[in-house]
Amino acid sequence: MAKPEKFVFVCVNQRPEGHPRGSCSMRGSHDTITRFAELLESEGLTDRVRLCQSGCLGPCFEGPIVAVFPDNVWYREVTPKGAEEIVKEHLMGGNPVERLLLPDRDWS
Repeated sequence: MAKPEKFVFVCVNQRPEGHPRGSCSMRGSHDTITRFAELLESEGLTDRVRLCQSGCLGPCFEGPIVAVFPDNVWYREVTPKGAEEIVKEHLMGGNPVERLLLPDRDWS
C-alpha cells in the first residue's frame, strides 16, 4: 500500500434528534461518504487518497462537513453531488470547489 497523498475526512457524527447543534449524520453525511467511496474506487484514486470517517469537525450547522488534508480545505453542506465535484475538481484537478468552501467566518 502506498502512502496517501491526501486524506478526505467526512463527518458522520450523530447527535440525538432535536439537539440544538444538529449533526452531519442527520444532514445526510452517510450518503456523502458512500458516494466518495464509490468515486475514489471508480476513478482509481484509492492508492492516492484515503477516505476517513470523522467525528465532529466543528461547524455542525454547515454540515455535512468535509476536510481535505494536507490541503487544509474545508467544505460545507456536501451532498453526494458535491462529492462528485470535489473528486473531479479538487482531488483530480487540483482546484478546490469554490461554491462548497466553508467560510473563514465559521471559525471565528
